Amino acid sequence: MRLLNTALMLALTALAGCANLEQVDTLPPRASNAPLMPAAPGLSPVAKGQVRHENVVTLALPNDLWERIRRGYTMPDLDNELVNDRTQWYSNKPDYLQRMGERSSKYLYHIVEELEQRNMPTELALLPFIESAFNPQAVSSARASGMWQFMPATGKSFDLKQNAFRDDRRDVQASTRAALDYLERLYKMFGDWHLALAAYNWGEGNVGKAIARNQRAGLPTTYADLNMPMETRMYVPKLQAMKNIVGNPTTFNVSLPNIPNHPYFQSVPLPRDMDVTVAAKLAEISLDDFKALNPSAHRPVLLAAGIPSILLPWDNAEVFQRNYEASATGRMATWTAWIAPSTMKVSEAAQKVGMSEADFRSINNIPPHMMIRAGSALLVPRTSHMADDVTARVADNGRLELSPEQVLKRMTVKAGKQDTVASIAKRNNVKPEQVAEWNKVAVNASFKSGQQVVLFVSGKVRGNTHVAAAKGKKSAVASKSNSGTKYAKR
Repeated sequence: MRLLNTALMLALTALAGCANLEQVDTLPPRASNAPLMPAAPGLSPVAKGQVRHENVVTLALPNDLWERIRRGYTMPDLDNELVNDRTQWYSNKPDYLQRMGERSSKYLYHIVEELEQRNMPTELALLPFIESAFNPQAVSSARASGMWQFMPATGKSFDLKQNAFRDDRRDVQASTRAALDYLERLYKMFGDWHLALAAYNWGEGNVGKAIARNQRAGLPTTYADLNMPMETRMYVPKLQAMKNIVGNPTTFNVSLPNIPNHPYFQSVPLPRDMDVTVAAKLAEISLDDFKALNPSAHRPVLLAAGIPSILLPWDNAEVFQRNYEASATGRMATWTAWIAPSTMKVSEAAQKVGMSEADFRSINNIPPHMMIRAGSALLVPRTSHMADDVTARVADNGRLELSPEQVLKRMTVKAGKQDTVASIAKRNNVKPEQVAEWNKVAVNASFKSGQQVVLFVSGKVRGNTHVAAAKGKKSAVASKSNSGTKYAKR
């Protein structure tokens, strides 16, 4: 108790030294020759007047997120006719800027936070304006996807998962992390932010070759001096134009939407498989708002083993948790994953899972004239036989693999002595059940010597054959990769 009283006295003494309070003695009187309580090792008793009063430092926090971005500008400015042209172009489209700004309000705070933690220029937060108009669902003609426009291969190299159930190139947090990782790497490679941005758009290999060409010719190797495609030539001027407008909107007669300098969303654990509509309802937000924050979940169901958390507006995260805990709904997912046991037609697969072919194609985005390959993961209605949540192996790695339907020709072959459905099927690489169906016989039937046996086959048929007629429509799939004019290597 005496130790506690001593501590209290020391604290009050310190306060007295700061505020000129009279000393309050809470201990019994001490004899003049009585020793003081020894101090702890390395410490000295606090005496009156030893504690100094320090002034409180006032922090001038940015009024809004735009001001915070302005304060972090560190990238060298580019000043040329292309910049002037793009600045004029954007400033003449106030409605377009307003729509982009409002769309960005969900994501900008997170991007700025990530940039500041890495000590990167904050004007890079404006790059999605150029890439996708801040639309995380954007897909280019070259198949670049998401807010930061990653190409499939580059996305994989930066650990952006792309499978049958999600595409992390669209994920707000994952794609931002990958984009900043890539930009950091490019800056270390070229030592110049303008060249790093050119490489982000055109590919580091192409920029490296352009620099080498100029070096061999004895020419400068800055961004403005390199020979590059027009899209890349305009890339940094577009970003500089946005930087100019955000930096001083009144000069360009532009009104930016108000974006508060605080987080818009927070991450919430996903406790179980759940339909997207159910998750939005539990969070009490619109389906469009939910998809805007969770664009990587491009299917109607969220698989907890593959998407362990979701993003929700800050105030709705607690609402979601409260409604989930209070919900009496036994099943929150009406869809699940089904693995195709063999390569089959879409109609066969649809029949196996109890769906119409049209609905099965629609929910799994299967184009015409394609077959489902064995091992493919597909969405099907959840039943009592498939009530468990999807496993991590399927949710994290499931892929839909398709192959063109084979063009089948109607052939006839002459049966030999002792030929059966099974022997003819084996000889011609088809299934006995198919031979039986085509010839309206039992699967264990035998054929008479010389009997005409109907087959539908692709490729060369062995044995004595006769092409009767090609019945039905021929199908052929021309698979074209439309590379468009986009040079992005992301």
